[in-house]
Amino acid sequence: MTEKELNDITYKINGCAMKVHNTLGNGFQEVIYQRCLAIELEKAGLGYVREQDQTIYYEGIQVGTRRADFIIENEVMVEIKALVNLENVHLAQAKNYLVAYQLPVGLLINFGATSLQFKKVYHAKGHPLNPKINKS
Repeated sequence: MTEKELNDITYKINGCAMKVHNTLGNGFQEVIYQRCLAIELEKAGLGYVREQDQTIYYEGIQVGTRRADFIIENEVMVEIKALVNLENVHLAQAKNYLVAYQLPVGLLINFGATSLQFKKVYHAKGHPLNPKINKS
């Protein structure tokens, strides 16, 4: 997928998230925003999977699984939060999900603040948690 196509998808996702935040405001639990975002993604014609398990490896050994909130169009990971403020740990989590899912780009979206917060994250090639990543 081209960078332009990825940008188009993330733009649509951001629009869907803005619609949810403009409608609900802040103050709800994360799961409410997740369900509403799913409705908006469907309206926008974006294919997605919610909370798909992904195996996590350490030195080639399976050590557990994690779930990102959404995998959209098999290319973009979306992790949502409902917090007053995003912190560096949330950004690190989103980046690690990209590695686990082997995806090029992701969005960290926070519905809990007064204004909707977006962070675009990119895959860190060669991350030690996934042996399948090319470390060149």
